[in-house]
Amino acid sequence: MSKENSRHLQTPASKGTVHQDELTNGLRIVTDSVPYVQSITLGIQIDAGSRDDPEQSLGLAHFIEHAIFKGTKRRTYIDIARNIEKNGGYLDAFTTKEQTCIYLRCLAEHLVPSFDLLSDLVCDPVFPPEEIEKEKEVVIEEISSVNDTPEELIFEEFDLRSFPLHPLGKPILGTEKSVENFTDDNLKNFMRQHYVPQKMLLTATGKVHHDEIMRLSERFLGKLREPSGNQYVRQPFLAEQYTPFTLTLKKQVCQAQIVLGTAIARHDPLFYSLMVLNSMLGNGMSSLLNLELREKRGLAYNVYSSITFFDDLTTLNIYAGTDSNKTKIALELIKELLQSDALTHPDPEEVQAAKTKLLGSHIMGMEKMTRRMSQMASDISYFGRYIEPEEKTAAIEAVSFDDIAEAATRLLHDAPYSTLIYKPKK
Repeated sequence: MSKENSRHLQTPASKGTVHQDELTNGLRIVTDSVPYVQSITLGIQIDAGSRDDPEQSLGLAHFIEHAIFKGTKRRTYIDIARNIEKNGGYLDAFTTKEQTCIYLRCLAEHLVPSFDLLSDLVCDPVFPPEEIEKEKEVVIEEISSVNDTPEELIFEEFDLRSFPLHPLGKPILGTEKSVENFTDDNLKNFMRQHYVPQKMLLTATGKVHHDEIMRLSERFLGKLREPSGNQYVRQPFLAEQYTPFTLTLKKQVCQAQIVLGTAIARHDPLFYSLMVLNSMLGNGMSSLLNLELREKRGLAYNVYSSITFFDDLTTLNIYAGTDSNKTKIALELIKELLQSDALTHPDPEEVQAAKTKLLGSHIMGMEKMTRRMSQMASDISYFGRYIEPEEKTAAIEAVSFDDIAEAATRLLHDAPYSTLIYKPKK
């Protein structure tokens, strides 16, 4: 049934037991047994996101995430909704720039029918023409929702202008035109290329037994096979494909929107240092950005930073929303802070507070089953293996002042910034 590579990991900090295994067709399986819950969270992660969309079919990975819910060979879209909810569970999905995830949560006694349903969606969707046309309208409404939300739209445009020559710059949802032009062949060809064992991962968290999950995986997902012909290769990121810019645009907004950011090539030794750096800079009420712009100056209601780790690069973005007349001072303060000793020569107490904040978020997150499920998948996608909670905790605690300084220099000093500002039209 499975290859002999199962691993048994005790994780007392999270009160779970993790097994990793693999079906004979190459599909990876990770189970996380958590004895104190009565539910099971199942997720199928596909190593395909918007950066894998064909050039003429932007938004295709995301649209397929919607389309597979419209019917399978054995179920209508109504059957799909009722099958999970009549048993007290729920079904959902999401798409990022690099991943698609279809997942559900159910009570442990409903595992078999729920597993059957989840596998049906990824193995046997049929894309009924009438339903697909209706779903195109749904996704176009989703695109309109983003266009009506300045804080979302500015990040989308920031990526587009930062990576104009690379798929990472393309919108996850696509455009109205690209969505309208999707065909049945587009959907089926993409699935044949990407919804294959070597690019998929099944995670099961909660009241699970590894052997049972393996039997169900073989029963419902063992039929998956690799496509014939040439295998898809993701376009890598090259440093020259990042294009720094500074731009101010007039928009129908009530307050100015500011995004400042940068990108560097992937550098794993700095992974946890960058996380702590971001925690210090713009994550939470006590972060440097929030204290400086909101608490001390009253310049912004919402200000934060975010760091994203892609396959081959790391990006940092800083966001602030402020009065149009205060844009200049807000931007100056952000830039001063990025060049300040607070990051290159950090206060030991600030570093420790940032690490404690990260650890608290990590440990509390492990108490949420969907978070555990997605975190396991993220580990395996990025590092190629599951990272035990104790290992993460030790890595975060080991981050030194010198590590923070190096991360700040690499990300905030050596890499060029880009700035995009939305100002209200008069």
